[in-house]
Amino acid sequence: MPKLIVTTREGETSEIEVETGLTVMEAIRDNGFDELLALCGGCCSCATCHVHVDPEFADKLPEMSEDEDDLLESSDHRSDNSRLSCQIPFGAELDGLKVTIAPED
Repeated sequence: MPKLIVTTREGETSEIEVETGLTVMEAIRDNGFDELLALCGGCCSCATCHVHVDPEFADKLPEMSEDEDDLLESSDHRSDNSRLSCQIPFGAELDGLKVTIAPED
């Protein structure tokens, strides 16, 4: 099963196995990382699932939509590697993906 490496806001890193077909947000939420609020449940209408993605995976991610870009614009913690985890489908091609949960706005 593909693995996702998650770093919390406190700097603790965990490796989790993820079923294909879930989004990165669902995988993080379903594995007990309560600091990732994901208030809209993955509808791309909030930015509470904001993560910073390891740059080495940037080319493997789907292109950012205009809605996602607009939501991230509202974050004080946006970086070049910012993404909404609900907009990243997870599959074998992302095995080993590293994300850090962004600070809360």
